[in-house]
Amino acid sequence: MQISFLVTAYLLLLLSRLTPVYLPWRTLFQLTDQYGNIFSVQFGSLTFVVVDGYQMVREALVHQAKIFADRPNIPLLQEIFRGFGLISSNGHIWRQQRKFASATLKSIAVSFEEKVQEESQYLVEKIEEEKGQPFDPHYKINSAVSNIICSITFGNRFDYHDNRFQELLCSLAEINALLLCLISYQLYNAFPLVMRWVPGPFRKIFRHWEKLQYFVKGVIAKHKEDLDQSKARDYIDCYLKEIEKFKGHTNSYFHEGTLLCSTLDLFLTGTETTPTVYWEPSEHTYLICFLLSLEKVQLEINRVIGQSRQPMMADKENMPYTSTVLSEALRMGNVVPLGVPRMSTSNTTLAGFHLPKVHGDHQPFPHPTRAGLTSIMFDKNAWETPDTFNPEHFLENGQYRRQEAFLPFSAGKQACPGEQLARTELFIFFTVLLQKFTFRAPVAAALTFTFTLSLTRCPKPFQICVLPRD
Repeated sequence: MQISFLVTAYLLLLLSRLTPVYLPWRTLFQLTDQYGNIFSVQFGSLTFVVVDGYQMVREALVHQAKIFADRPNIPLLQEIFRGFGLISSNGHIWRQQRKFASATLKSIAVSFEEKVQEESQYLVEKIEEEKGQPFDPHYKINSAVSNIICSITFGNRFDYHDNRFQELLCSLAEINALLLCLISYQLYNAFPLVMRWVPGPFRKIFRHWEKLQYFVKGVIAKHKEDLDQSKARDYIDCYLKEIEKFKGHTNSYFHEGTLLCSTLDLFLTGTETTPTVYWEPSEHTYLICFLLSLEKVQLEINRVIGQSRQPMMADKENMPYTSTVLSEALRMGNVVPLGVPRMSTSNTTLAGFHLPKVHGDHQPFPHPTRAGLTSIMFDKNAWETPDTFNPEHFLENGQYRRQEAFLPFSAGKQACPGEQLARTELFIFFTVLLQKFTFRAPVAAALTFTFTLSLTRCPKPFQICVLPRD
């Protein structure tokens, strides 16, 4: 037994030092074509039930929402979050934390728009500094979007050149990249008892996570020092007041541990997803604006908003074409191709197949769709031209048309709690950028639509020229 363990550990050590990009969502596409809309795959001790297509996914996430409300025990994420936070928690902890987060974000929703409008002006100023020369926009857009969630959770924004801020963003980007792009991460989840003793690149995840924790703990400590019980400045203040409110309650999970994890969850999800929507990896489209639709969007901006005042969310109702372009960008962007997995909490059936209730650590759970929400966004039965950027998918008689198969923020009880904030960011940032600028490819530039895969699909570094509009 000991020799067998040592041999296994040695082999895993060798594998963990390899760092190929592991693209399970591509594999799931191929398996779906071969095995149909529901099938299972096994990796080590983990069994995935893959659910594909709009109708099947809706059955699981909406019609059986209570059954598929929990998250599975993914070993490496469990090691990081310890079952706390908004993403990895379950049962009473999750219900309590989710209810609080949703209510708190809703209560400060009025300030969402003001914060996004303010940050959009900082972004415009930073882009103007480039004076039309080629530059990579990722750093500026990512900083702007991250500053929104920082303002909401920490109570303040950061200068784009703040070294501490950029270090946080780098750590976050590294974690996201390592979580899905290292084979050693997959091995850790498949063989956690062995991999805990094996060195490898995946250990960088823990080191970066410790940096993020250290920063957030410092912010929490500062908030505790100057907390005003009569007025909450941000999410952390609201949470600290909730801790005090439920102090001594035996069934309360409001403590600094859950505050730390919840804050990090918000920072992670609020930073990495929205910036990626401004890029679409398809041969039929081009970065940020999608050139075929850009002029129409700018004409609508001229008609509804003009050039002098800031865009507001109230404008969206009068801008159907801009709304369709944003929706189509979300559809084709496929920002989170693998989604966040769910697990069955009671015996159920899908398409006639029996899915058992989860027991113990060996947890069969549904991975919603063959590649997160990919199968919905590209379902040939739901979209007229699923593989082509086509705003007409959301347009009918000149008005915006809602599509049931459009679920970029997932569905059911575990749908994204920050959807309202994300939609506010997308509309205002997008509209401001097109109100102020014209986007061009650098002269003789070879355009590429390749991407890297982490928790989100991100464009590889690229250059773009941004010119003031006439």
